Amino acid sequence: MQQRARKAIDENRYKKTVEVPQALVRSPDGNLAMSFYQKQHGDGTAHMYYQITYKDQPVILESEMEILLDNHLSELALGLKPERRAHWCDNLLVRDIQQTTTDTLWSPVYGERSRIRDHYNQTVVRLVKDDYPTYELHLIIRAYNEGIAFRYFFPENPTAVYYHITAENTQFTLPPDTMAYFASWAQGDYKCLTLSDWPDESERPLTLKLNNGIYTCLAEAQMVDYACTKFRLHDNKPDTIVTSIYSSVDVITPFGTPWRVVMVAEKPGDLIENNYIILNLNPPCKIEDTSWIKPGKVIRDMTISTQGAKACIDFAAQHNLQYIGIDWGWYGVERVFASDAQKVDVDPRLNPNRDLDLHEVIKYGKEKGIGVIVYVNQRALLRQIDEMFPLYKSWGLKGVKFGFVQVGSHRWTTWLHDAVKKAAEHQLVVDIHDEYRPTGFSRTYPNLLTQEGIRGNEEMPDATHNTVLPFTRFIAGAADYTISYYKQKGISDFHGKVIKTTSAHQLALSVIYYSPLQFLFWYDKPSDYQDEPEIEFFEKVPTVWDDSKVLHGEIGQYITMARRSGDQWFVGSITNNDHRKLSIPLDFLPQDKTYVASIYSDDPSVQTRTHVKIEQRTVDASETLDVALLPSGGHAIWLRPE
Repeated sequence: MQQRARKAIDENRYKKTVEVPQALVRSPDGNLAMSFYQKQHGDGTAHMYYQITYKDQPVILESEMEILLDNHLSELALGLKPERRAHWCDNLLVRDIQQTTTDTLWSPVYGERSRIRDHYNQTVVRLVKDDYPTYELHLIIRAYNEGIAFRYFFPENPTAVYYHITAENTQFTLPPDTMAYFASWAQGDYKCLTLSDWPDESERPLTLKLNNGIYTCLAEAQMVDYACTKFRLHDNKPDTIVTSIYSSVDVITPFGTPWRVVMVAEKPGDLIENNYIILNLNPPCKIEDTSWIKPGKVIRDMTISTQGAKACIDFAAQHNLQYIGIDWGWYGVERVFASDAQKVDVDPRLNPNRDLDLHEVIKYGKEKGIGVIVYVNQRALLRQIDEMFPLYKSWGLKGVKFGFVQVGSHRWTTWLHDAVKKAAEHQLVVDIHDEYRPTGFSRTYPNLLTQEGIRGNEEMPDATHNTVLPFTRFIAGAADYTISYYKQKGISDFHGKVIKTTSAHQLALSVIYYSPLQFLFWYDKPSDYQDEPEIEFFEKVPTVWDDSKVLHGEIGQYITMARRSGDQWFVGSITNNDHRKLSIPLDFLPQDKTYVASIYSDDPSVQTRTHVKIEQRTVDASETLDVALLPSGGHAIWLRPE
């Protein structure tokens, strides 16, 4: 076998040379460029490197690319030297370089915009092991105007079908004095740190501010059949971040790793506007009929009772919500493996009378035009998913909220995405809670409407945290923040803590925070409502959009977003813990139309529990609105043609 390998090498005239072929890929507008090359080390081995620039300014300095494999049995049989098994990317020979350009438009089932352009220049560098030509690696590089993406792809290998990936040490070396918006876990808070002395690994996406004023974001796309990644600091190389996978990965060729994405922008708001690059790096929708996938707004029933659920349905129908959610405890003690999610068995700690007739609730909701979504945690899903989903469809349920999901390992990542596919087979929408963060899978399976992976109102974050989230977590995609309203209500589960922002701040979040399945009134019940007129904003605001714009914003300080649905616009502004004055330009409106603006702002002089002032005026695109935000406050506008 070794002789056949050597003969193949000779026939293809593979030769080690000092002058290694290089590839340069530029974005369609020419601003972004990634160069790929190989360089010999002192021990004689050649390693892979890359650099990224924006308008000829450095973004990623010389950084090594490496993925580690340990195919011990297969490679031992082939006679590969032990030291060559793990460091798979050493001494790869460039077989050829292929370049293509793609420029298409596509329409998502729903999203932050109704049309998305997928425009990139692609280079595929086909490499081969210097001592065995059936071991190929393709480095696929895509240069968008919005960022650079690359991945490792292993073509089908008839001599070693099974690959065991032990690590991926892709490096990102940043210019000195780069600042990172660090979060150690998906539901953690953010800290602005230098690239030294991190307390732990950082979550992705990771937003960075370079010393030259450029903003970049390190993200991940199409992480479906792999292990979750975070970012760690390099042990010996300053200002260098390394991709760190949660666990080893076992795959069968052909196989491609997730995309490593380097987004680049001159303003932090551009990172938000350009986040569709994550969707573009995922396959198109695989659900043939998507008519049953309905985004919408949800109120949660916390009583786990027939009466409480029906009250939520009445409230939802009155206030233009589309769903109610039956939360944990409806099928017993959720963390007990034996609890049966195929029958109603209310946790007596939540409802001692156990008086929940779920079938009656579903029937009542159907009569009112309100769908019902139920919570099921992973213990029950793991045990009963194949029987559960067809049963839920027969009951008339519209969706499932996955709770306490395992994330990280290759096993659980694959299981979770397969569970979403199974839900689609039975026309069930999905909301994934806890640590899962999206990487664009909702393009391929849009029944995955939203997911948590965020420090939301369950953690009672402050307003400064809220002004960081749009520029960090929301770059990855939709997030179920669980917006609340009646902040005066103490929550016993959280030791009497209350929402730390104003009511107008929470109104504005429904525009700024994108979630096709948007939970509103998370800690509220229908009886909390006392004819507050500003609730009309929640009634009118959609959850999906035709266009989205960031009017202005600074990370951790403030943000204003404008989003369009049809011919109506909704605008949300929030500030951090500080008082702030903002000028909101209306030049995003069509120049030839006049709009009626309903304006919702915090005003302590308003004699209601929520202290929200409502004004109505006529405006056009030439105007600028000057607003004063209270500390932790917000401001919301509903605009419709006059």
